[in-house]
Amino acid sequence: MREIPTVIGKHKRLKLIALSIIVVLIVGGIIGFRVAVSVLKGKIVEALGPNSEVRDIRLGWSSVNVEGLLIKGPSWWPEADVLRAERVAVVPSLRSLISRQYRVRSITITKPFLSALRTKEGKLLILPGLLTEAAAEDQADTLSSPAAAYSMVSIGRITLKDGVVELYDATVTQPPLKIRMEQIKATIRGMAVPGLGGKSRFELAGVVKGVQRDGQIKMEGWVEVGTRNSSVKTELRSVDLVILQPYLIKAGEKGVQRGTFDLDLQSDVSNNQLKAPGKATISDMELVEAEGGFDTFMGLPRRAMLAFLLRNENKITVDFVLEGDIDNPEFSLNQAFTTRLALAMANVLGLNFPGMAKDVGTLGQKGGEAVGQAAKSTGGWLRRLFGGKKKP
Repeated sequence: MREIPTVIGKHKRLKLIALSIIVVLIVGGIIGFRVAVSVLKGKIVEALGPNSEVRDIRLGWSSVNVEGLLIKGPSWWPEADVLRAERVAVVPSLRSLISRQYRVRSITITKPFLSALRTKEGKLLILPGLLTEAAAEDQADTLSSPAAAYSMVSIGRITLKDGVVELYDATVTQPPLKIRMEQIKATIRGMAVPGLGGKSRFELAGVVKGVQRDGQIKMEGWVEVGTRNSSVKTELRSVDLVILQPYLIKAGEKGVQRGTFDLDLQSDVSNNQLKAPGKATISDMELVEAEGGFDTFMGLPRRAMLAFLLRNENKITVDFVLEGDIDNPEFSLNQAFTTRLALAMANVLGLNFPGMAKDVGTLGQKGGEAVGQAAKSTGGWLRRLFGGKKKP
């Protein structure tokens, strides 16, 4: 009978010890998190640079909250601002305290605006000065100095809510063509900045603004910036054909009055080699009234295109494959896309241009030379087909 109080006393002591350990862990975790948050605040201020403005930076119990973020664009940038955001919440990881890398568990960006530029050479620039030049410099520093690796930041997840993206594309028009996307929801997982190493996975969905109607865009896949390897699935639905016509029509051709464009594309890049099978559909297309008997759309005879649409509920669907060496300075993704699409449409329309398929097949090897040869072959056969004469 005397053993019972002793047993009860041992149980109480064990409970007290367990409770004490839990309290110590909780307090230690809170203190550690506060230390990580304070360190992260300093890194954010340092990383934003001199071209940025912030209305307020507040320390929460588990996050750094940046209010009213603004990063201005350089003088040559097509927009005044590179990035704007109503609120950015950055949650650090406790692993930062025991790691040689700063680790961020998550970044949530509310109502961001981002402008991006595709240069004449086809290079996509995002956050110039913050990611591009800095990434190259820090990668070089990391290779030369092991201590520099400590300045890297590993990010678990980036979430964008209700965003706006304006893409300026200088590969098709001057000044650059602007394509605006709204209601962007995106998630990026696994990123190290500014070196941008490793494989980053992402999902994106939004609205593509048009002149007459708005379309939908969905993208998902992964990108390895360091090696330029990637696997990306792109889906466009009911995108206004009017805003896309600079990618489709050739010099001297009449434009598009209305229509929609659907696209399914699986793009894979490995060792600088691109392979991207896709399916495109043009629906409800109306072309600007043309003059003369030898008029074309995408290098193809308008009469054949319009006659096909009339017979097929004003819709044309084609399958194609983009292939090429993206490291070849003569390779042009725009030209490869329009030429492959035109060849696929020619096959659907029942137009056979001897030599064109062979010329297009070398796009990935000879770049612009093959595109020019393909266009030359097409033009010659079209003139003979419709009795047109070459202009002097």
